[in-house]
Amino acid sequence: MSDSKILLCDCRKSQVIEPERIEQTTGLSCSKIHTELCRAEAGIAEEAIRAGNVLIACGQEQTFFEEIAADIDADDPIFVDLRDRAGWTASTNAPTPKMAALIADALLPLPAEKVLDVQSAGTCIILGDAEVALSAAGHLCDALSVTVVLAPDADLPVTDDRRFDIVRGRVKAATGALGQFSLSFEQLQERIPGGRGTFGWTEPRSGGRTECDIILDLRKAVQPLFPAPDKREGYLRTDPGNTEARIKALLEASQLTGTFEKPIYVKLNEQLCAHSRAQKTGCTRCLDLCPTGAISPAGDHVVVDAMTCAGCGSCSAVCPSGAISYDAPPVEHIFQRIRTLSSTWRKLDTGSPHLLVHDGSHGLELIRLSARYGKGLPYDVIPLEIQALAGFGHSEMLSALASGFGSVTLLLSPETERDGLSFQLELANAIARNDQIRSIEPTDPDQLEAYLYEERQVEPVAQPILPIGSRRQVTRLAAKALNDTDEPIVLPKGAPYGAVDLNLSSCTLCLSCVSLCPAGALKENPDKPQLRFQEDACLQCGICVNLCPESALSLEPRLNLADDALTPVVLKEEEPFNCVECGKPFGVRSMVERMTEKLAGKHGMFQDNKAAKLIQMCDDCRVNAVYHSENNPFAMGEKPKVRTTEDYISKRRDH
Repeated sequence: MSDSKILLCDCRKSQVIEPERIEQTTGLSCSKIHTELCRAEAGIAEEAIRAGNVLIACGQEQTFFEEIAADIDADDPIFVDLRDRAGWTASTNAPTPKMAALIADALLPLPAEKVLDVQSAGTCIILGDAEVALSAAGHLCDALSVTVVLAPDADLPVTDDRRFDIVRGRVKAATGALGQFSLSFEQLQERIPGGRGTFGWTEPRSGGRTECDIILDLRKAVQPLFPAPDKREGYLRTDPGNTEARIKALLEASQLTGTFEKPIYVKLNEQLCAHSRAQKTGCTRCLDLCPTGAISPAGDHVVVDAMTCAGCGSCSAVCPSGAISYDAPPVEHIFQRIRTLSSTWRKLDTGSPHLLVHDGSHGLELIRLSARYGKGLPYDVIPLEIQALAGFGHSEMLSALASGFGSVTLLLSPETERDGLSFQLELANAIARNDQIRSIEPTDPDQLEAYLYEERQVEPVAQPILPIGSRRQVTRLAAKALNDTDEPIVLPKGAPYGAVDLNLSSCTLCLSCVSLCPAGALKENPDKPQLRFQEDACLQCGICVNLCPESALSLEPRLNLADDALTPVVLKEEEPFNCVECGKPFGVRSMVERMTEKLAGKHGMFQDNKAAKLIQMCDDCRVNAVYHSENNPFAMGEKPKVRTTEDYISKRRDH
């Protein structure tokens, strides 16, 4: 959008904007500074929207400008919030460098979103006590196809409402998400509608199953049907005693019919997955963290249920190989945004900015409240709004520091997944060898300001990097920029970088670890008995440790920044054994000699010297020796002559 125009507004003269410097930095044309584009000067905004290719520097009145675009049948403009995130601040320094950075970030093209279509016909299961569940069913039955499931011993109140079904039973298991729920029951009883007086019930039976699109769970003091229930689309669980929450759930359920687009949050490359090999489990990082259970084992790799995935991003942050990566948007786009914010800032300011990473709900609201009623963000704190805070892993944190940011602060919300995030912070600070990366959990704007306005020691990177490549590549590039030594960095247990320690006396060079290493970090030499290791490729998945028959391997989490980590080094090598017949080298000398010592004269197949010599022969000579031996199992008499028609005729003549 090199021909775009930036429409500026100082919001009733409440902020200072320098259009000349913004033009100089972004290369885009700026309008004059308007004062009230959302009201008195709305005609100017309408004209600019009609012309197209306009960026409106106001995020608060986005809905108003979008309505203008819809009324005149024009494309929606691009929006960037300069007022709350930059202009309204207690800092005396000019916010222009931050404004330019935010504009450059807003102009980056967004990758196309990948989605799945979800169909919901409106079949709804309501769970709960009779009074609450039947009341909810009465409100929803005109919009949805409702079945109420009461407890097995529940008494049915006097009701003759036939607009919905009523059954009794206990939910044994539940799977799925919006439009695809599947439930199984125990002690299932259906209501008998006929007869006079109190309704009867069928005999209890187990094994009943049903499918539905929506589940409304109004049970009290009962475990939810799913882990992380608030992240399961189509599953509405609320406290039946909270009238406001119950009404909200009923309203939401009534709207869950039709076709919906479900974002595909992550992509999976099964070939890179280091979950297991040869039925030996290795990496389980994503399985351990997934809050919704959307990830499950499937042989040597894992699979992701896109319908269940809630897009928290934890799996992408911890995956050592990049087999699972966040895709809404891709990690590469986050790196690009970090690079753009930092490089644009540096065009106007020689100091180091600070990065504040936040979500689009809790964090954004705190920033807006602070700007309107408090001190606002410091002039050198640049906010970065992302969808999945838990997916902002150590690679992204380190890339920010190495790109020129003095510190990185994650503003956590109550909904942020924390299980894996604390380790990502610990790992990033260990690699950076400082404490410039942190997380904060303010509950009000005053706490946010207290965190952000405190004095911090800043040691900016000498030469900022361009964070391009995979997460592992960016991590290594950032680590080298942040450390002035190539000494290996000791990392906490569970880090996805490191070496393997080999017990030389235990290793027999069987090379089983080589054949099953998912990353190719352990290698063989086809020309000689040799075990080699490339540290940069090691994922610390642990498969080699788990399958080594001699228990000769162990893991050492560390990050080796020296160049020798990029090339294979020899962990152990031995002389090959030369075949006693042809002299061709084969196998490992120590192994062949050990086998000879243990088997010769002690095993039924190797009682005499000739049989024992087979152990010391190469494959070809061993086959040849067995074939010509007296006890050759393949030996047979002379090959019979092929019989012809003449032979059969001659035989008949003789008789």
